[in-house]
Amino acid sequence: MAKGYVSINVERCKGCAFCVEFCPTKVLSLSSAFNSKGYHPPHVVAPEKCSGCDLCGMYCPDFAIYGWKNAEPRREATNAG
Repeated sequence: MAKGYVSINVERCKGCAFCVEFCPTKVLSLSSAFNSKGYHPPHVVAPEKCSGCDLCGMYCPDFAIYGWKNAEPRREATNAG
């Protein structure tokens, strides 16, 4: 199961591919489709590999992509005696 996921704002993207290059788990690839400005935005090719590290978002100059960590299940504290 993936530890994170990626959220992409396709219309904000200018196709610089920084997110693709800096993704440590190679989750992203540039799409063959165009956005309304004529750029090729990224798309997720391996969602199960996403760690939610947000390096894609940190390197994006246009704030068009974000990585998020999945919420971890809460563990109940136990009191031992």
